[in-house]
Amino acid sequence: MAAVEKTLPAESDQGVLLLNSDTLPDRKITEVLGLVQGQTVFAIWLGKDLSAIVRLILGGELIEYTEMMGNARSTATERMTAKAAEMGADAVINVRYMTTSVVGTASELLVYGTAVKLS
Repeated sequence: MAAVEKTLPAESDQGVLLLNSDTLPDRKITEVLGLVQGQTVFAIWLGKDLSAIVRLILGGELIEYTEMMGNARSTATERMTAKAAEMGADAVINVRYMTTSVVGTASELLVYGTAVKLS
């Protein structure tokens, strides 16, 4: 028998629930407020970049880039949830993340979703 995955919402510092699905058990969407997004562009300094290049050659996790992307994800998510809170949203549903390389070792991270009011 296959396991059923539950949607576990996360709550932001602004008190806005973040979900990667379009429903929340025991809550009903009463109003769709619109698209919200947050983005940032991050790069690591040359010293860390050289360390990552050595690790790339020898193998293993590129910790410098993992940390950079984690920081970028947090920053972009904070920006998105702040916009949702300004709109009076209780939650952001269908949250999605996208990344792209901008130039050299700089990466853009975009997070977006739909701001909603819940009952």
